[in-house]
Amino acid sequence: HSLIGITCEDAGFHLLGSFQFLWTFSFAAYFGYRNVKRTEKRLEVHYPFNETDILWTYPRLRYFSFSAFVAGFVAGLIGIGAGMFLGPILILNGVHPSISTATTATMIVLTCSSIAVMYVMSGMVPWEYATYFFLACMCGAYIGKTRVDAYVKRTGMVSMLIGALATIIAFATVGCVSILLMGLAKQNWCFSSFNQFCVVDNDNIDCQKRTLVDAEEMFPY
Repeated sequence: HSLIGITCEDAGFHLLGSFQFLWTFSFAAYFGYRNVKRTEKRLEVHYPFNETDILWTYPRLRYFSFSAFVAGFVAGLIGIGAGMFLGPILILNGVHPSISTATTATMIVLTCSSIAVMYVMSGMVPWEYATYFFLACMCGAYIGKTRVDAYVKRTGMVSMLIGALATIIAFATVGCVSILLMGLAKQNWCFSSFNQFCVVDNDNIDCQKRTLVDAEEMFPY
């Protein structure tokens, strides 16, 4: 049940979702505009930029805004961390790995918290699982920040951050594909539809009539 008595079928749910979108869009537009103006003022006085500093312009602002939007969309759709998508983009654009890590970590707090609020309001959170994984992730984050980050600062091996990001992306990709294939195999390789966010009973869906490919034909051995 929802903590505030709102379900996904109520008008209040859509109102809260629209307000969240407008607030985050306005917040991003304001700070994006500030970054562009700050860069312009620094260029006027010949400010000595670092090699990994981002020179904000409106085309670059639109590029990063679109990338961040896609990262948040993917994170909300399949539940992966948005930093897995945006982190490589920042590094490819010359951002220092430490700055990229700090940026994506902050972004994850904002995106994950907003998505979590939507699920909590809809009463769709399994609190036993959520509490367990929260505590486990918190321990991992603490160790990573205190131990790994200290080692990187001491040795200067920022490549460790890039390697860790690449490893996580690789494992996540393999894991998502494996879960997809195992789920399809349990349904006799039939994909009827995506799960609805707002669950409504529908007895008209017959997956057996929509079989895409027979399991024996795909794996004859």
